[in-house]
Amino acid sequence: MVLRRQLEHLLEVSALRHVEVQVMPTETEEHAGLDGSHQVLKLSDGTAVAHNEVQLTSRLVSEPREVQILEMRYGLIRSQALTPRLSRSFVEKLWGEL
Repeated sequence: MVLRRQLEHLLEVSALRHVEVQVMPTETEEHAGLDGSHQVLKLSDGTAVAHNEVQLTSRLVSEPREVQILEMRYGLIRSQALTPRLSRSFVEKLWGEL
């Protein structure tokens, strides 16, 4: 039941105009996100910082070259994932199978 509700939430959020949900297929064994999660934050002055998380460690990344690397990884992850439309179809299919 928990998984079903999570999938429903993804479908609700993916319908919002300002949100894009992309799913990384499980058969994609190697992708740019395997080194752990990260977030890139664009600041109002145009600069960017990143936040990197791995087990037992979390750090703010402000060095421009490192932020640029994480921005590129983010772009690679998006290019390797399903498109938003295909991701929504994938989630709908999973939801229907439960």
